[in-house]
Amino acid sequence: MYNKPLVRNDFKVPELLETERVRLRPLTINDAVKDFEAVMTSEERLRTVYNPGGDWPLRLTLEQNIIELGWHQTEFQLRTSFAYTVVSLDESEVLGCVYIYPTRIPGYDAEITMWVRQSRVEEGLDEHLFETVEHWINDSWPLKNPAYPGRRISFEQWRALAP
Repeated sequence: MYNKPLVRNDFKVPELLETERVRLRPLTINDAVKDFEAVMTSEERLRTVYNPGGDWPLRLTLEQNIIELGWHQTEFQLRTSFAYTVVSLDESEVLGCVYIYPTRIPGYDAEITMWVRQSRVEEGLDEHLFETVEHWINDSWPLKNPAYPGRRISFEQWRALAP
């Protein structure tokens, strides 16, 4: 957990972003069941594309997911990092997540990662989400040089920059 807020106290953190395809809003424990279903149906993709070399979400339980979502919710309230759930416009389905974290990598002020559920990749949702988030960060957030590991820089290159 980071101790220092990622953004200034006077910055109004966006609570909602909506496109013609998705809605982004803060991730909370109330999303646990739908989030867990999205994660578990996309497990292989998450371990190879979103978290290469890692084992998350291998052996993840619903209870662990609730704890993780509570952690994300707390960090959002403390303004130390921001996790957004990506949901369908009618909120019937979790489609993915977006994470905005501080970073210790020199020259960058944030690390932004995201994923979409496996069943939505072929319809171009991954590209739509990335383009949407990149514009949103540039237009609405006070970040000067955010990094997009797995997008603008490979995870391997990103990890190699760590002090």
